[in-house]
Amino acid sequence: MKTYKICVIEGDGVGKEVIPETVQVLEELGNFQFIYEHAGYECFKKYGSAIPERTLKSAKECDAILFGAVTTPKPGELEKKLYKSPILTLRKELDLYANIRPISNFKDIDFIIIRENTEGLYSGREYYNPYTEEAIAERVISKKGCHRIIKFAFEYALKHHRKKVSCIHKANVLRITDGLFLKVFYELSEYYRRFNIIADDYLVDATAMYILKNPKMFDIIVTTNLFGDILSDEASGLLGGLGLAPSANIGNSYGLFEPVHGSAPDIAGKGVVNPLASILSGAMMLYYLGMKEESKILRNAVKSVLEKGHITPDLGGKLKTKEVTNKILEELNKII
Repeated sequence: MKTYKICVIEGDGVGKEVIPETVQVLEELGNFQFIYEHAGYECFKKYGSAIPERTLKSAKECDAILFGAVTTPKPGELEKKLYKSPILTLRKELDLYANIRPISNFKDIDFIIIRENTEGLYSGREYYNPYTEEAIAERVISKKGCHRIIKFAFEYALKHHRKKVSCIHKANVLRITDGLFLKVFYELSEYYRRFNIIADDYLVDATAMYILKNPKMFDIIVTTNLFGDILSDEASGLLGGLGLAPSANIGNSYGLFEPVHGSAPDIAGKGVVNPLASILSGAMMLYYLGMKEESKILRNAVKSVLEKGHITPDLGGKLKTKEVTNKILEELNKII
């Protein structure tokens, strides 16, 4: 069996709690060499960099990256020193242009949000004009960026036997930027009609309502960076919260996997954080590495644990982080 090299970045706060649990679970399913590197606010305070060059180098040399969560310093602290977001840096450095966020409760809710991951309002092109006293952020939407994320969404639909791709936008107001995104979407959709994949589109504000009222109307959502970020966090509320929200950041050469939640300093160190978002991210990593059967086994173990009510306080349960992991391991032993 092949040994995969995994760059492990625990980060800050609860990242240091959920990632070790995920590593423990993954060790039951394959052969891995875990390479531990630093990133985040604690790293910034210790080394003067939120993501050292060594971490970037290691990430590029590994088969996949497992990322925890990082704390972003307050604006006042940002002004004192140059803090560079580790996750945004990794997305840009590794060109991880596709962010995949499954929204599934393992029962009646099952759709995917695929968001463009390198452009939009997260392009980092902000400035302040002291003469006009205006703070300005540039929203960058390129034809190349539109084409590759929309093609990725349709190809994902083909690969995973999904039937519909919905483009989410605000082209009625953002006529040039979202107008381009919508135009490219329908141009590409013509090719995929031969595979009987339905293409439709919705305004982002209406979509926010539809997700809550009728989530079954969606199969795959493809959208721009900020819209996808907001909608996926909203959609996780259908599952009970971010504790069940995994994600993958995919490019042509690299894959990074992380729970959607942040470093949660309010509960960090208490041993009650939900490890399932991180463990499900691990399942996505297994699939990316070609370990499809192992990925399915892990997802089934999570499903079983949820059905039996072995959950942490965020989902209404009483178990500690490690206790939930132990339940996952018990299920794996039954299946394997």
